[in-house]
Amino acid sequence: MDDSQWFVEPAPGAGYSIGLRIRKRLERIESPYQTIEIFETDDFGRLMAIDGCIMLTERDHFIYHEMLVHPALLTHPRPGRVVIVGGGDCGTLTEVLKHPEVESAVQVEIDQAVTALARRHFPELARAGDDPRADLHYEDALRWIERAPPASIDVLCIDSTDPVGPAKGLFETEFYTTCRSRLKADGILALQSESPFLYPDLVKQIHGRLAEAGFRERLLLPFSQPTYPSGVWSVSLASSTTPLGTFRSPVSLIPSPRYYSTGLHRGLIGGLPELYQRLL
Repeated sequence: MDDSQWFVEPAPGAGYSIGLRIRKRLERIESPYQTIEIFETDDFGRLMAIDGCIMLTERDHFIYHEMLVHPALLTHPRPGRVVIVGGGDCGTLTEVLKHPEVESAVQVEIDQAVTALARRHFPELARAGDDPRADLHYEDALRWIERAPPASIDVLCIDSTDPVGPAKGLFETEFYTTCRSRLKADGILALQSESPFLYPDLVKQIHGRLAEAGFRERLLLPFSQPTYPSGVWSVSLASSTTPLGTFRSPVSLIPSPRYYSTGLHRGLIGGLPELYQRLL
């Protein structure tokens, strides 16, 4: 690739790719787990890519982070203790800490290099790690969750990469079962669930495994994400007892969301496009 022209990410098995015009590569690191690159783009600000896949850009990252966090935290009656699996760029942590009800936010990221690069290139996100409520851990999230006390978490956000490499185990029934046991009775699991347009079978598999793990309530939330393959991405919510059809008003969030809204949330609960309903 000539990194003075385009960064192109193919979508495996989908006959599709997405590209961003770039000016230059700012940094490249080979960590023990993955290859992390930072680019300056022409139109989307700075870009972080991991193993050739777009993780976030300055221009549109807030969409994904808001949708992963706010529906779950506003559905939970009182999200005091939140745990984030992955999310080393601290974008998810940033949104979690906008909720005054949150008393502690634990982030478990396997690769400290992701956070180090975010501090250099996305400081508006990484500064969330300095909040006194934030507790950052750098280790295998599977092992951390296994050690966590049962019924100790209100909301668990899975901010993972695609289901390959270090993140593959985060999409298995066994992991979802462990997550359910670590959530309190009214706890909520929120996870990025890929593109329902490009990968409908994978989304269907995720919801099937959530059901196998004992999550009786499940909700798919598709949304527009310009720099992810197809431009359509999704978050899925799951719970054992808490109904996912109602939520609290976000009037206390400061600053207010730029993408999430109560109207959007209510609309997704009320009815999905037909092709996504068929998945579930």
